[in-house]
Amino acid sequence: MTEALNWRKSTYSSGGDGDTCVEIAESHPRIAIRDSKTPAHAVLSVPALSFAAFVEHVKRNARPGA
Repeated sequence: MTEALNWRKSTYSSGGDGDTCVEIAESHPRIAIRDSKTPAHAVLSVPALSFAAFVEHVKRNARPGA
């Protein structure tokens, strides 16, 4: 599953070593999520609509400077 997906890393992962982040890939109708430090390990798959709702919630409730 993970080999055929187009993985993208967050632009926020550029600090430090740049490898302490999660990566996501679209696998309609789901979003695949993995740890960028251990990409060969487990992948979490969630419905795309749930992931979008989660991202919007995080954006609305983000603390400045966090």
